[in-house]
Amino acid sequence: MKFLIAAAVLAAAFSGASAAAAELKVLSAGAIEPGLARVVDAFRRASGTEVKLQFNTAPQITKKLADGETADVVIAPPGVLDAEVSAGKLSADGRIMLGRVGAGVFVRTGATPPDISSDATLKQALLGADSIVYNTASSGQYIAKMIEKFGIADQVKAKTTRYPDAGAVVEHVAKGKDNEIGFAPIPEIKLGEPKGVTLVGPLPGDLQNYTTYAAAEHTGATAKDAAKAFLTYLAAPEAKQTFKEAGIE
Repeated sequence: MKFLIAAAVLAAAFSGASAAAAELKVLSAGAIEPGLARVVDAFRRASGTEVKLQFNTAPQITKKLADGETADVVIAPPGVLDAEVSAGKLSADGRIMLGRVGAGVFVRTGATPPDISSDATLKQALLGADSIVYNTASSGQYIAKMIEKFGIADQVKAKTTRYPDAGAVVEHVAKGKDNEIGFAPIPEIKLGEPKGVTLVGPLPGDLQNYTTYAAAEHTGATAKDAAKAFLTYLAAPEAKQTFKEAGIE
């Protein structure tokens, strides 16, 4: 049934054989990598279109576009896309909402997981940790504000390490030896579990922060038919289910 749906979606979206033979460049935020990689694989099989994926943080995507880099499709938080629409770099039409990603807490595999069942226990876990690791992207900016609201920013500053992206955060914790606590988007934690980390759980209750992601066509797209077909495919039920299974709600 999935193959029938995919075939119908692509048949409606592609305007000709040249579209199927096109090469598609997608510039995407890294937080949705696990789900997007699987969706792209399915799209390749169904359409015959080669897709080049490039993952960056939202600030890096903004910089790349400002520096003149182009792509056929850009995937980022809606606020980033809105700014690029205003700058004339992305199309205002045909945007596809992909889902939202929550922040999670993780540790090195085999390490004792901290109690993160409430705001108070998470705060104590941070104070008792030997090291705290998170990124400088959207999710990390939220974690920094959360720590400030806890009133412990000065107390944990010396033991905090930040990286540009969640992949580096996962790698740091996986190779660590101390009582470390890492924060990252949940899909990226799951992606890193084979490398030696374990998801403890999402941020508790009212502390949870979600980042929404959407896809839009670049105004300078060179593979316009393929871009439109890909956006249509992203909205199909099977793609939505794949994202959900990867932790993208």
